[in-house]
Amino acid sequence: MWTKSHSITTKDVTKEQMWKLFSDVNNWHTWDKGIEFAKLEGRFEKGNDFILRPKGGPNVKVKLLETVENKRFLDVTYFPLAKMFDDHLFEDTADGLKITNIITVKGLLGFLWVKIVARKIVDALPVDILEQIKAASKL
Repeated sequence: MWTKSHSITTKDVTKEQMWKLFSDVNNWHTWDKGIEFAKLEGRFEKGNDFILRPKGGPNVKVKLLETVENKRFLDVTYFPLAKMFDDHLFEDTADGLKITNIITVKGLLGFLWVKIVARKIVDALPVDILEQIKAASKL
């Protein structure tokens, strides 16, 4: 198993704004420059799937494993002989909203998917979370 995380604490957004940003999957492409589109049919809730296409990549099916409004959502992407979990946490603190993103890869070929996909995602988290805060602050 491989796990990496990144957190930012900010006073620029609320957990409600961050939740609104993420729960509107069909508009992720307007603020996430790394994807061509994301498409969710139905509600942003546990058990539902959405399709995401990274720029220059194939469509990827993502399943929502847990959604706790304004607090957390966890999703999983299935790769051949591996799974990548993406956990998003929103926590009020005395210093502002703590936003944490945790990427975990498990499975027999996990090492390969870390090299191909997960490490790039983790390396981009500091900039990506700042972009998410910027986009959410306009909601």
